[in-house]
Amino acid sequence: MKITFMGAGSTVFARNVIGDCLCSEALRDSIFALYDIDATRLEESRTILEAMRTAMCGYGKIECYLGVEQRKEALRGARFVINAIQVGLYDPCTVIDFEVPKKYGLRQTIGDTLGIGGIMRALRTIPVLEDFTRDMREVCPDALFLNYTNPMAMLSGYMQRYTGINTVGLCHSVQVCSEWLLRQLGMEDRLEGRKELIAGINHMAWLLEIKDKNGNDLYPEIKERAARLLDDPNCLDKVRLDYIRNFGYYCTESSEHNAEYNMFYIKSKYPELISRYNIPLDEYPRRCICQIEGWKKEYKELLEGGVKKHERTHEYASRIMEAIVTGDPYQIGGNVLNTGGLISNLPNDACVEVPCLVNSYGVHPCRVGALPVQCAAMNMTNINVQLLTIEAARTLKRDHVYQAAMLDPHTASELDIDSIRKMVDELIEAHGDYLPKYH
Repeated sequence: MKITFMGAGSTVFARNVIGDCLCSEALRDSIFALYDIDATRLEESRTILEAMRTAMCGYGKIECYLGVEQRKEALRGARFVINAIQVGLYDPCTVIDFEVPKKYGLRQTIGDTLGIGGIMRALRTIPVLEDFTRDMREVCPDALFLNYTNPMAMLSGYMQRYTGINTVGLCHSVQVCSEWLLRQLGMEDRLEGRKELIAGINHMAWLLEIKDKNGNDLYPEIKERAARLLDDPNCLDKVRLDYIRNFGYYCTESSEHNAEYNMFYIKSKYPELISRYNIPLDEYPRRCICQIEGWKKEYKELLEGGVKKHERTHEYASRIMEAIVTGDPYQIGGNVLNTGGLISNLPNDACVEVPCLVNSYGVHPCRVGALPVQCAAMNMTNINVQLLTIEAARTLKRDHVYQAAMLDPHTASELDIDSIRKMVDELIEAHGDYLPKYH
């Protein structure tokens, strides 16, 4: 069996996912095809993964494929394709995504999922995914595409609507959501045996229900404790706790992400909100710099000290592949098209995040029904942007890029329409050949 990893230069993530596969008896003898366009990063991944294989009894086989010329061979015959690419990397594209909007007074925290940063990231990534799927239709048309790249809902939604490739989007925020909430509220004793329901959209899926092992609703106590923690100046999760106060529910992704998914917290007119809610502006560029430097140090240490045996992580990828190969069912939180109204008060062409059962027949989304109306309304402010960005990528109409930015809640709360149009034009020009030509 062949498992192809697109963007294998993301060495830490590739190590985690392929290491997880090596921990699975059903997957460990696979051929792991590593693909990247950067020779140095690809070689680093090969070195680490070969060392990890040796530490784990030598199972499997590593193959490397470099550049566009070898992409089709990397995909040929794959049963699963894992996507973790970042088009344009930190420099130049992430730098552009943050620095150009700053000139217009628009500040961001992460910029990879929504907002003007998320829009531009989608527009430069979708054409590359189109190239992938063109090859996949020829050499592995039945492969399952496991997308980990952000902006999750835009990329997965495009794949699911327009490419014919079987796709599920995966994000680790679902499986860590309730544990993080209970731990920060001092409710660790309720972790074991808890039951929960999470649904919505990626990075803004709602913890709709959470019960302890005896079936007792934990939300009344959560709301009391969350209200008290909001008064703690050192709390770093205030945006999501404020969601509980104002909308009644906690959501999956971190407060630094959710601070920029709405019109409430990052406002130049009210700069005191930044300190009150502990919002880390320009957080993603800082992380990129730290990760780049941190990886150089870690790689050197790994070469000198050796790679140890891998312990299986909480990532979904290996569990999904294992469930399909063995037929042993497994439940995930997956990003899928809202076909048939899985969430009945969100659009059918939206990409939603819902519980999914995985077995030998594939990934089966579960119908959730209607979200609380306020949660659906919050999701719709994001879905509007996602659908317009997908339409822009599909039609190459510049007007749809403008409209996506105009309807983005954070962008629209800070800038007037003329400024938004000028900013979009400048971003498109700055990205140059990383974007197709818009008319």
